[in-house]
Amino acid sequence: MTIQQPTQPAQSTQSAQPTHRAQLAPADQGYVSTEEWPDVTAMLAGFGDPSLPASEKLEGPAIVVAFEGGRRIEHQFAAGKVTWRILNGDAAGAEGAHPYRAVEVRPSIFFVDFLKGESVSTHDVSLVINLNSGQVTVAESSFVDRGGEVRMRTDIAHGVVEGFGEIKPLEPTSELVGKRIYYRYSPTEHYEHIYLNAGTFVWHCVRGAEVGLADADPVQVWHIAEDLVLLHWSETVMPVESIVTIDLAAKRSIGRMFCWDGPTLDTVHIPFDSQFTVLADTDYPAE
Repeated sequence: MTIQQPTQPAQSTQSAQPTHRAQLAPADQGYVSTEEWPDVTAMLAGFGDPSLPASEKLEGPAIVVAFEGGRRIEHQFAAGKVTWRILNGDAAGAEGAHPYRAVEVRPSIFFVDFLKGESVSTHDVSLVINLNSGQVTVAESSFVDRGGEVRMRTDIAHGVVEGFGEIKPLEPTSELVGKRIYYRYSPTEHYEHIYLNAGTFVWHCVRGAEVGLADADPVQVWHIAEDLVLLHWSETVMPVESIVTIDLAAKRSIGRMFCWDGPTLDTVHIPFDSQFTVLADTDYPAE
C-alpha cells in the first residue's frame, strides 16, 4: 500500500471556523455539521506548547524492552535524542535516532513521545515507561489506506524492561466509565469528555478553535497505577489518533494527538497536557 503525497495541495472544502464562535458558552452553541468543521490544523495555535517541563531522567544507561512475541528493543536516551535498535524479532538490526520529549507523569513513570519517518511515512511513537514495575506500553500511530482514503491507525504493544521479570501487560479498566471531565489544555482550548462505557466516549469542544464540535468515538483504557490510566482514542470523523495518561488524583493529563491535514497531507503532531475538573461521576441504577 502506497499513499502518495499530492504535488499540489487540494483546497479545503471545509468552512473556516469563525473566530467569534470560540468564546460562545455551551448554551449559545448549536449543532455543527461535519461539512462545517475546520481543518485539524486550527487546533495548533490554540494548544500551543505543553506547560509541563520535559524530563531528562531517562538519560543514562540503555533501557532494553522485551515485548510479547520475542522482539527486544534497546533505547538509549542522551542529549535530547532517543536512539533505538531492534535486537531480536521482526526487523532485527533496524535502528534510528530522533528528538524526543519525556514527561515524568509520577515518580519514575514517564510518558515519552517521538516522531520517525517523513511525510505520510511518519510514525508517532509514544511509550509509557514505568520504572517502578518495569511495565512498558507502546502506542505507534501511522497512516493507512482504507478503500482509497487516507486514514490512521494505532498499534499497541506491551513489554517489560529487562531485569523486571515477565511481561505483565497493562489491564483494561473501566475506571473512567460514568465520568464527565472538563479539560483545560490551554487558556483558549477547553474540552469535555463523557465516558459512556468501557469502549465509547463523547468529546465536546466547549471553548476554542473547534467550539461546538462534538462526536462519539471508540476508546481503549488501561490501568497504570492507582488513579492513573492510559487512554487511546481514534476519531471517526477527523483522522486523529490520541494517546494520553490521565491522573485522577493530580487532575492532569499528559499526551499527544497525531493526525494529517486533509488538504495537504501534512502531518500534524500536537503534544499537550491539561488540568481538569471532574464535573460528574454517574452511578447507574442496578435495575
